[in-house]
Amino acid sequence: MSKDYKNYHVPVLFEACMEALNIKEGGTYLDGTMGGAGHSLGIINRLGKEGRLVCLDRDPMAIAEGRKKLENIDTKANLHIVQNEFADFDRTLRELKIEKLDGVLLDIGVSSAQLDLEERGFSYMQDGPLDMRMDFSKGKTAADFVNNLPEEELAKIFWEYGEERYSRRIAKAIVRERKQGFFKTTGELCACILKALPSKARREAQHPAKRTFQALRIAVNDELGQLEKFLEKIPYFMNEGGRILIISFHSLEDRMVKRAMKQWENPCTCPPNFPQCVCGKQAFGKIKSGKGVTADSAELEINPRSRSARLRVFEIKGDK
Repeated sequence: MSKDYKNYHVPVLFEACMEALNIKEGGTYLDGTMGGAGHSLGIINRLGKEGRLVCLDRDPMAIAEGRKKLENIDTKANLHIVQNEFADFDRTLRELKIEKLDGVLLDIGVSSAQLDLEERGFSYMQDGPLDMRMDFSKGKTAADFVNNLPEEELAKIFWEYGEERYSRRIAKAIVRERKQGFFKTTGELCACILKALPSKARREAQHPAKRTFQALRIAVNDELGQLEKFLEKIPYFMNEGGRILIISFHSLEDRMVKRAMKQWENPCTCPPNFPQCVCGKQAFGKIKSGKGVTADSAELEINPRSRSARLRVFEIKGDK
């Protein structure tokens, strides 16, 4: 490896997450995106001998590094580290014979460690193989997408997942260039994107390839599909008073979380002119985060990555 994979990002909104989780010493908690184990360490250090923490990540390198950090700490709590997608958390809970959770945390998106390793292919700032898979042991790579998808499909990915206004121009340029030879590296793709963009787009504050790379990463890892599956299931696995925390870095993800939590809070499908509810759908609980929690100036200075992070919190109440 060209860089030490231990250089994980500082966990974003750490104090806000620890407070919002309202951790009970004997509670059962799930960190669905362990990454560098920063949030996991905070949770397990607040648990007693009856407490349980389940840590998931689909990245095998994250699992290995997180295991080193968590298994060497002095704790009496029960720890379970499992390589799995957070959308498939229910299978892991069944295998561990865990029925309900008191808290769950997701920190969605790519980690600084993944970006820093050029061989993972996430970064437009470094040249490496065009991969972008969170779990590099399976699935199609970004190169597979770029070299094989039709122009219309590529443009749709860039527009829908990256909100790239020049999506059609970029897709057309990719299809034209791949006729001369397949894209193999992030540098080759980045150069193609830069040539496809008008000069004014290349002068923007953010890197011109950022939106396209983001869109490819989301598509390669089915990130929105994973989140949708998780949101459909998670309320049914929570104890009364349990908290669901989700940190997102992209407006598409945040809108999905916001919409799901509103639905959990008010699931009634009756027409607004009905005098009383007849659909029988009961609320899961209440949104606790208002418009969402964002980083303050102190955290932004220490950790610039937190700039686009937004935390949403939901508390389960009553019968489910």
